[in-house]
Amino acid sequence: MELQAAILLVVSFALLLMFSVPVSYSIVASAFITITAFLTPQFGMFVSAQKVIAGIDSLSLIAVPFFILAGLLMSNGGIAHRLVDLAMLVLRRVPGALALTNAAGNAMFGSISGSGIAAATAIGGVMLPMEKEEGYDEGFSAAMNVATAPVGQLIPPTTAFIVYSTASGGTSVATLFMAGWIPGLLWTAACMVVGYFIAKKYGYIRKGEKAKKLSASETLQTIWRAIPSLLLIVIIIGGILSGVFSPTEASAVAVAYAFILSVFIYKSIDLKDMPRILVQTANMTTVVMLIIGASSVLSFVLSFTGLPAAISKMVLGISDNKYVLLLILNIFLLIVGTFMDMAPALLIFTPIFLPIVRTFGMSDVQFGVMMVMNLAVGTITPPVGNVLFVGCSLAKQRLENVMKSLVPFFVAIFISLMLVTYIPALSEWLPTTLGLM
Repeated sequence: MELQAAILLVVSFALLLMFSVPVSYSIVASAFITITAFLTPQFGMFVSAQKVIAGIDSLSLIAVPFFILAGLLMSNGGIAHRLVDLAMLVLRRVPGALALTNAAGNAMFGSISGSGIAAATAIGGVMLPMEKEEGYDEGFSAAMNVATAPVGQLIPPTTAFIVYSTASGGTSVATLFMAGWIPGLLWTAACMVVGYFIAKKYGYIRKGEKAKKLSASETLQTIWRAIPSLLLIVIIIGGILSGVFSPTEASAVAVAYAFILSVFIYKSIDLKDMPRILVQTANMTTVVMLIIGASSVLSFVLSFTGLPAAISKMVLGISDNKYVLLLILNIFLLIVGTFMDMAPALLIFTPIFLPIVRTFGMSDVQFGVMMVMNLAVGTITPPVGNVLFVGCSLAKQRLENVMKSLVPFFVAIFISLMLVTYIPALSEWLPTTLGLM
């Protein structure tokens, strides 16, 4: 019966996705169909409703709407130009300065907004016209913007680690936040190295007035204008590490700070814009919470069918070499990321794969970083790569042109992913040093 239930669950879920049924509805429907087929409709309705409520009844999930709201406030708050100016202050005389500034800007803005799409749009919207004006290949410019936009999923604060914490049974959010720093910066640095050599090859070097050194007053002014935006990260991470507030409380602090900064200091958001931003926050929160609730139903059905244990047995039967198994899991997650959004993928596959990696000693923290990094790559790969399509649209470039330019960046990102997978210290050194592990 377990095998039949597992087959029914997988087939019904796949069919619903093929007919473009939203992921959350597909999860609940396939789970309900499986429960009904092997138990009773009444029990299926009772369990489904109970598991949906239980899945979102978590204190840590209160942080989700707050971080989403803080990200939207910062995305609409006019900070992109300030961060671009700060990055250009360091990179203006380096080959490919504009492209490298795009990468650095995406890392900073992505960590503040927590959204790859927001980073690609805000920073790319500033940098792409400048790069076009200076003769950069437009496919290369778009590729750099797209390749580095998802880094904000790793550099805190990010809702991805909050979702993973829920799926993994309560892994410390603060520990995950710290664990994401080095992998996120590694991803950015790898792409910047690729961009540097491409820029040097094609002669994208600023000259004359554009490359001149800024005066001391201009330098200080540029730094001063960017400090309030960057302070959000300092306040949130510093507050969590010092024990002043928890990650959940930090999300509320982030909203208060982002509101004051955008409305009263930068004055880039009018109070009349707030209803629209709040509605947008509610819509995005509803989608995330519905997926989390639906995945709780699926988790129950998965345990009922014994599918996780069967997959674990199958994977462990392929090889007893942990390096081979990790490579297989990476390839699988990279494929999953091409057609499934991050939140449902984290909620569905974490309970399946986490017991496997635990058998050969990988920590929950390292696996969480590895998983988020894998699925972040999915946001820049077709057919569901939302950051990829936004980046192509913004640059007014055909997908084929951008994909061709993305190839060396994909190689650099994959190398970074392999380093994070096989070197635990890249994820664990910082939280361990800070006493979180």
